[in-house]
Amino acid sequence: MKILVTGAAGFIGMTTSLRLLARGDEVVGLDNMNDYYEVSLKENRLARLTALPGFRFVKLDVGDRNGMEALFAAEKFDKVIHLAAQAGVRYSLQNPHAYIDSNIVGFTNILEGCRHNKVAHLVYASSSSVYGGNTKMPFSEHNSVDHPVSLYAASKKANELMAHTYSHLFGLPTTGLRFFTVYGPWGRPDMALFLFTKAILEDRPIDVFNYGNMKRDFTYVDDIVEGVIRVLDRTAEPNPAYVPDEADPATSNAPYRVFNIGNNNPVQLLDFIGAIENALGQKAEKRLLPLQDGDVPATYANTDLLNDWVGFVPGTSVEDGVGRFVAWYRDYYKV
Repeated sequence: MKILVTGAAGFIGMTTSLRLLARGDEVVGLDNMNDYYEVSLKENRLARLTALPGFRFVKLDVGDRNGMEALFAAEKFDKVIHLAAQAGVRYSLQNPHAYIDSNIVGFTNILEGCRHNKVAHLVYASSSSVYGGNTKMPFSEHNSVDHPVSLYAASKKANELMAHTYSHLFGLPTTGLRFFTVYGPWGRPDMALFLFTKAILEDRPIDVFNYGNMKRDFTYVDDIVEGVIRVLDRTAEPNPAYVPDEADPATSNAPYRVFNIGNNNPVQLLDFIGAIENALGQKAEKRLLPLQDGDVPATYANTDLLNDWVGFVPGTSVEDGVGRFVAWYRDYYKV
């Protein structure tokens, strides 16, 4: 298959592309290589891909309507994995337009490209952030996601609504994956694991929000990618048991699906920090701070629907996953 992977220089995009190439797919990787975080890290991820047969890179912003139209028309992709997005919850407080340009305008361009070029299946990244003010745990796809607490979350909820519209109007099969906290080697420098590891090694205090009273469904990147590829291979289809009078948010009478993808095993933030300390052999100095605007105290994924759909069961413990990240970090930064 010829597959478009957007956000290919991101750490989930890189890992997904490597898996697709290993099984013989042709991958066109797209990224705008912006400076949201260190570009050299993106370049080094990309270098792992460009060295492999079957991969081609296109430097392009998903918000570039003309460029995206030309790319889809020329390439005629079989399927699309859309991972490119403006990420980050707190960043949206100061840079709201970046989220509209990438996550709304860009997603429209993806949908239009798929619609007009007969793409067989669009798999796209949503986020656990869509659950927003919902405190019913574990989060279920059957629950409401109508109370976002950040613009990032609102943009991801909008993506799900837009995808359903295209599935309904044009029969475009779409599957949204609500990623819970993803971590692992080659990860993002703005994420907690990266920030904590760097600070501890530099003998600086770490900022621990909500005074450490936080839970996250930390999910190792290899487990996430396994789920993404299994979903890609099972094209979304209408739910024959869908009842419009009840309007279950998880499925539809259109070829539309949305799934949680997480570890199904929430971990206390302080325990996660403990795993980092153990891997580093060094204790952290903790600076306890209040919960930040746009953040939530806990996330916890019910992944029964995804398990039923593709047999997804994550298998990496936090201790193992953090250990692999720390080993990569020490090797990459020579510390």
